[in-house]
Amino acid sequence: MGGTEMHYWIRASSSDFTGTHPHARSGHSAVNIAKSKIVIFGGVVDKRFLNDITVYDADNKLWFQPECSGSGSDGQVGPSPRAFHVAVTIDCHMFIFGGRSGAKRLGDFWVLDTDIWQWSELTSFGDLPPARDFAAAAPIGNQKIVMCGGWDGKKWLSDVYVLDTISLEWTELSISGTVPPARCGHTATMVEKRLLVYGGRGSTGIVGDFWALKGLIEEENETPGWTQLKLPGQAPSSRCGHSVTSRGHYLLLFGGHGTGGWLSRYDIYYNDCVILDRVSVQWKRLPTSNECPPARAYHSLTLIGSRYLLFGGFDGKSTFGDFWWLVPEDDPISKRLNPSLSKHPHEDKEVSTSDSTLQSVLKRSQEQDSAISELQRRIKSFSLFSISELQILDESNDKELHDLARKLMEGRESTHDAISLAQAVQMLRDHWKNAESRIIELRQLGPLLRDYQRLIKHRYLTNISSDNYPASLGFLSFGSSAYQFYHIKDASQLRMDDIPKLLSEYREILGD
Repeated sequence: MGGTEMHYWIRASSSDFTGTHPHARSGHSAVNIAKSKIVIFGGVVDKRFLNDITVYDADNKLWFQPECSGSGSDGQVGPSPRAFHVAVTIDCHMFIFGGRSGAKRLGDFWVLDTDIWQWSELTSFGDLPPARDFAAAAPIGNQKIVMCGGWDGKKWLSDVYVLDTISLEWTELSISGTVPPARCGHTATMVEKRLLVYGGRGSTGIVGDFWALKGLIEEENETPGWTQLKLPGQAPSSRCGHSVTSRGHYLLLFGGHGTGGWLSRYDIYYNDCVILDRVSVQWKRLPTSNECPPARAYHSLTLIGSRYLLFGGFDGKSTFGDFWWLVPEDDPISKRLNPSLSKHPHEDKEVSTSDSTLQSVLKRSQEQDSAISELQRRIKSFSLFSISELQILDESNDKELHDLARKLMEGRESTHDAISLAQAVQMLRDHWKNAESRIIELRQLGPLLRDYQRLIKHRYLTNISSDNYPASLGFLSFGSSAYQFYHIKDASQLRMDDIPKLLSEYREILGD
């Protein structure tokens, strides 16, 4: 993966797979076996916990469910249904620890031999770490596994355990110095000699700190210790339930669940891609094209060859069962249209015709110093929708806007009685124009978004001739220049990291 190489999200089609693929779930595990298989285990959907095994064989593009044998301490074949467990592979063995089933945290320990598809319970081999869910774990070389953090039902954990997969002994690592705050829902990724831990949820809420643990490689003879890393670049926002996938010199972080400090009751689910470039040692945004998967957390994103395979997850309301590929530009499927764009052929034909009409309108207007030519210069790419579909509340009827304007005037008693409502609204606009995103309250987002949309409509769209600009056409920017929020119907669709961008565009419009 190049640091700036374009990648494409492609929704998997029926032709990509044969066999029976796994059903919708979140909180499952998905691990690589050898170079061509992915093993998916467990998860939860509609409060129903799962313990099925489904395998993807990339060489044959086949999903299959192996018939597993084995016996546990209670006579069961394999682990009981669970989600939010840890799963790590060493060679052909998949080790499972803990997780949750219902309200119960689990502390049992299992291994699956994927050569013969046989489960073995290892709970009786010495002392085990305390029961927990939402922990994170990673392999150390080809013999050991490190696990850290989690939630035991009463408190967040910050302990670190190392498993020797030969002796099957767990050892709690004694760490001196500063220790990261206890957490769960974080990720842990082994990169060369260091364990890198990002994000999670703890006593202070959802966090976005980044830590490195040394002293895990015996041959290095280092004293175990944590170091907090503060790297330059476009760091991801605070989150938990995200995924981190390693490939070459890069770590790819995707998705997750967050809340903002100033939007403390506002849940946000992400679908962004952030890479950690280990060469330049900085965060970067991975440029992606096409329709992105819906935002989600507690999904899996697994590397198979040069492709990433996204599966499952949860967005606060729905559990996903969709599959998406994330592929580089030179992948044969990168130019394939996503199914969601072609599942209604009649609608797509109409869009295609409208797009052709729009291009001819823009071509005829190139020479004119008009609103269309201004938009053409400033907006990189377009999609279409009916302006009539976006009902923007008239300023005179926007009660929330008026209430905010009056609220702003409180405390300015010397001028409060002397100014009109229109003047108060203008003062509110000046306030927003100079405000930092962190001080914008949740209740202000609706009026701010509507005012932004009204300004665009009044300053650009109302001056376009109906002869040259049919009412059936509108603008929706996917570019980085401007107007990317004009189509948003409700402030609840905004994500926390949209607010600075919205304010920036709002200032630009006011400055025109």
